[in-house]
Amino acid sequence: HVQLVVSGGGLVQAGGSLRLSCAASGRFFSTNAMSWYRQAPGKQRELVAAITNGGSTNYADFVKGRFTISRDNAKNTVYLQMNSLKHEDTAVYYCNVHISVNWKMANDYWGQGTQVTVPS
Repeated sequence: HVQLVVSGGGLVQAGGSLRLSCAASGRFFSTNAMSWYRQAPGKQRELVAAITNGGSTNYADFVKGRFTISRDNAKNTVYLQMNSLKHEDTAVYYCNVHISVNWKMANDYWGQGTQVTVPS
């Protein structure tokens, strides 16, 4: 089985920072693309940032210049450094990892959500 363990959420004041972590564990061959999504109450889940196996990154416009996605392949972990947080960033954050389970199979896996709250 494959499991993603997410940590780092919490409550911070506007302008503050948080760092989210998502670590893949279990039986698999390798991790591929990794990404972060978020979902606010009453809204659709949206892509926040993504990073490829080679380290190329992509960010949603609403977080450019404030958030940084990175990965540590030795630890099978993806991070999201969130700076200059705004009330609008309040949401449940999820990580998604494309994983090669073995030589023949690859799937997308979702971690548990972690709450990020920024009071207005």
